[in-house]
Amino acid sequence: MDNCFVLVVDDDKEIRDAIEIYLKNEGITVIKAKDGIEAIEKLNEQVIHLIILDIMMPRLDGITATFKIREKQNIPIIILSAKSEDTDKILGLQVGADDYVTKPFNPLELIARVKSQLRRYVTLGNYEGAKKIIDLNGLTLEQDAKEVTVLGEVVKLTPIEYKIVELLMTNPGRVFSINEIYERVWKEPGYNAENTVAVHIRKIREKIEIDPKNPRYLKVVWGIGYKMEK
Repeated sequence: MDNCFVLVVDDDKEIRDAIEIYLKNEGITVIKAKDGIEAIEKLNEQVIHLIILDIMMPRLDGITATFKIREKQNIPIIILSAKSEDTDKILGLQVGADDYVTKPFNPLELIARVKSQLRRYVTLGNYEGAKKIIDLNGLTLEQDAKEVTVLGEVVKLTPIEYKIVELLMTNPGRVFSINEIYERVWKEPGYNAENTVAVHIRKIREKIEIDPKNPRYLKVVWGIGYKMEK
């Protein structure tokens, strides 16, 4: 489940934090939101592969949020509901939710349901990333061939350079910190990783950018990290 992003939406911080701990232990990255409005904002900012959504929340409840999300996206949605919310739970499924978990929930059951939905969505090809070909205004990544091209011209990348490009291109617009890039690519803690990552970013720019000093694709977000422009 590496490189999968789950959005956890609940107005109870303790529940958000608890779910994050369970999912992180499975190698899943967790994004958190406290209500439906913030959830929709997060969806507009980055790629999300699954949503865990509470029903009873202020500002925008889970039912309305599910309806709005379904107008544009087919991301799996697991509803969190109290036993007293059976009617809302059924309504949630009717407006587009894929599954539900009743509070208080068993962590093992929640993890099993999350994995099942992610497997169906990602592995079986129900989301755009499963096409394995990503194109960002002429910069193209073919995951099956492990090949990157710029305006049709093949770019020769080292394995590490390819992994960095793949990470950023499969999450266009999302800013990754230097430590996060290092941990995801090198698979080890990102202490003092700034120089190592910066050197690889510079080499990647020299290969994919027409003008590396004024990059079109690989952007720096000062003080935060790097992103691939949509």
